[in-house]
Amino acid sequence: MLGFMDYVQNAFYKASHWNQDNSYSTLTATAQSLLDFETPRGLRLNVSALSSPNYATSYTLGSIGVVDGSLSYLYSSLALRENAKSEHIDLHNVIQGYRHLQELRRPDEPWWWEVWQGGKRVDRRDTLLYGRLFLPHSTLEALYLRRLSPTQQLKISCVSDARLKSGGTILALFQHDVGKFSSEYLYSTDSALLGFRGLYNFGPDPREPATKPPSADALDGLYGRFSAGAELYYGVLNKSGGVSTGIRFTTLPRHTGFPYTMTLTLNPLMGNLSSTYSVKAGPSLALCSRFDFNVYSYESDLQLGCELWRINRRNELDWVHAKLGTPKKEGEHVTGILKGRIDQNWNIGVLWEGRIKELLFSMGTTFDITRQDQPFRTVGLELQYSS
Repeated sequence: MLGFMDYVQNAFYKASHWNQDNSYSTLTATAQSLLDFETPRGLRLNVSALSSPNYATSYTLGSIGVVDGSLSYLYSSLALRENAKSEHIDLHNVIQGYRHLQELRRPDEPWWWEVWQGGKRVDRRDTLLYGRLFLPHSTLEALYLRRLSPTQQLKISCVSDARLKSGGTILALFQHDVGKFSSEYLYSTDSALLGFRGLYNFGPDPREPATKPPSADALDGLYGRFSAGAELYYGVLNKSGGVSTGIRFTTLPRHTGFPYTMTLTLNPLMGNLSSTYSVKAGPSLALCSRFDFNVYSYESDLQLGCELWRINRRNELDWVHAKLGTPKKEGEHVTGILKGRIDQNWNIGVLWEGRIKELLFSMGTTFDITRQDQPFRTVGLELQYSS
C-alpha cells in the first residue's frame, strides 16, 4: 500500500497532467505490483494530514526489534484537491494492482500555462518540496520536483546519512514526455553515474489531430498499444555500465475483451531474459506470471501471482443505479484486496490490504513451506490514518 506522502505526490502528478505510466521505468509496473509486492515487517503506525491544499505532514512509528520512526513534511505550490481522509480515499489510488493504461493524452500547449497581469507574465512553474527525517539514525531524505513545461519535469532527490559513502548521495532526473515518446536523463553522485531511458509508443500520435476516419489497420491499433524502450547506464568512477531493452503490449479501454499486458525485457550484458503476462480475468480478479531465464547459466525461475478485490455487494445505492440505469463508480464498493504469489522454490507471499472504519491496513507474511522448522520469514501489520 502506498504511503500517504506517495499518495499526495501522485495527486500532484495528476493535477499537473503528468503521465507516470509513459516511462520505461514503469514498463513492467503491472507485473511488479502483482509479484513483487512488499509485505509489512513488524508493527507500524502512520498518522498523516493534508492540513491545507498545499501542505501535508506525516508521522510514522514502527517496531522491528527496536522502536523507530520518521517525520515527513510536504509543500506543493499547486493546490491539491484530492480526498485525504483515510475514511474516504479510493483504495484504487493507494493499492498498487493491475494497471489498465489509458489513451495517450495530448500535451498542453505552452501558452496555456501563461498568466498575464498588467502586461507582465506572473505565472510560476508548479513545484513540490518534500523532506523526511528517520529516527533514531537521523537519516534525511529530500525531494525537489518542478514542472518546467507541459512536456518537461525536473526531479532532484537526495539522501543524507553518515553510514553512506561521502555522507550521502544526490540523484538528478530530467524527464521529457510528449506522449508519442518519452526520454529521461539522470545523474547520480554515487559513482558519478550517468543514465538514459527512453520509451516509444507505436500507433497514433496524440499531438496530431485526427483529420480523417482511421483505416482498418489503424483501428486495430486503437484497441492496444505496443511500446518499446531501452535504458543505458555508465559509472564514470568505477568504469562499469549497464544496458537493458524491453517491449510491451497492453490493451486499451476500447478493447472489449479481458484487459491484458505482455512484456519482454532483456539485459544483454548479464544474459537475463524476462517475460511477463498479466490479465484482468474479471472485475475483481487479476492473474500474472513471470518467467526468467539466463542464457549464460541456463538458470530459470517461474513466479505466479494473483490479486482478488473484495467488493461489498450489499450497498443501499445499488437499487438506485439499477432503476436509473447509471453505471456504478468502480471503487465505491471496494473494501479490500488479497494478493498472493508463489515461485518454483515454494516461497509464498500473502498480503491483505483494505479499510476498517477510518483506518487503512496492510497485513501480510512470507514463508517457505519447504522449511518445516521455521517456515515464516516475515510477519507484519501496518496501519494508516489520515485526515
